[in-house]
Amino acid sequence: MTQNDNQQTSEDNTGAGRPNQPPAGPHPRPEPGVSPWNAPVVAEFRANGGRMSGQFAGSDLLLLTTTGARSGREHTNPLGFARIDDRVYVVASAGGSPKDPDWYRNLLSHPMVTVELPGEDSRECVAVPLEGGERDLVFKEIVRRHPGYGDYQDRVERRLPVVELQPSPEFGSGEVRNLADKLFQIHAWLRGQLTNVRGEAERYLAERDAVTTGQPVGLNLQIRQHCLAFCESLHFHHTSEDAVFPGLAEGFPHLREPVERLVEEHRVVDRVRGELEGLLADVRTADPVRFMAELDRLTEELEAHLDFEEEALIPTLSEIPFPPA
Repeated sequence: MTQNDNQQTSEDNTGAGRPNQPPAGPHPRPEPGVSPWNAPVVAEFRANGGRMSGQFAGSDLLLLTTTGARSGREHTNPLGFARIDDRVYVVASAGGSPKDPDWYRNLLSHPMVTVELPGEDSRECVAVPLEGGERDLVFKEIVRRHPGYGDYQDRVERRLPVVELQPSPEFGSGEVRNLADKLFQIHAWLRGQLTNVRGEAERYLAERDAVTTGQPVGLNLQIRQHCLAFCESLHFHHTSEDAVFPGLAEGFPHLREPVERLVEEHRVVDRVRGELEGLLADVRTADPVRFMAELDRLTEELEAHLDFEEEALIPTLSEIPFPPA
C-alpha cells in the first residue's frame, strides 16, 4: 500500500482544484490547497482516473480533502487505503511518525470530507475513527494485506488511528430549475442528516442500555463525527443565507419582514447548535441524556424554522431560475 500520508499539508498552501463537485452536501466549497510535494501525485491521479505510474504504480491510492482545523481552508492529500467488505479505510500512520498527521487532526475538527477513489466520482463522506475492538480487527486485516502498516505501528508508541470514510447519504436529489427547488434540496439534505444523527444516537443508547445497568455515560465517535458534520453544514448554510438575505429583501420588499424573522431564527438555532457541539468536546464524559435533550431542542427549533422559510420564500423563489442568469 502506498504510504503518502506522512506529507504534512501546510494550511496555507494553495494548489490544484477538486473536480466533479459532489452533490451530497448543501453548498459548494472553495478550491482546496495541495502541497508542492503532493501536487504532481494529485495531478496524475486526476488526469488518469486514479491509475498511477512510477513508485505509485499498482498502489491503492485515494485523494482525501479535509478542512484545516485552525485555518478552515481545505487541503487535499493522496493516501493509501484499504477496501474491506465494501468499506473504505485509511490509516493515520504518518509514515511511522510519532505524531498524528495534519489531515487526521483536521477531520477530528471537521468530519465532513471529500474522497476521490480510482475510477469513481468524488463523494462527500463523514470520517469516523474506529474504536476499541472494531479498530483492532480492521487494523489486523489491513496489516495482513499491507504489512508496512505493522512496521509503522512497531516504530511508535501511539496507537495508529484507523478511519472509516462513510459516504454521506444524498437527500433532495433531482432536477433543480429554480431557487425554490434548490432550497427544497438543501432542506431535504439537512432534515435527512439530522434524522441520521438521531438514529445513530438512539441505536447506540439502546445497545448501551442492553448491556449496562444504571445511567449510561459517554458517547462514541460515530455519533460525534456525524453530529459535528451536520452542525457544521447547518452553520455554513445559515451563514450563507445571512449574506444573501439583504439583497433578497431589497429586490422583493414584501419579503423584508419574513427575512428579518429568519435571520433572528438563525441566531436562535445557532445558539442551540453551539450548545450541542459543546457536549461533544469529550465523548468519554458526555451526558447522553442531556445530548438527546439538546438534539430534541435543535430538531424542534430547526423544523419550525425550515417550515416557515419554505412558507415565506418558496412562492417568490420559484420565479427565480437556478443557476441565476
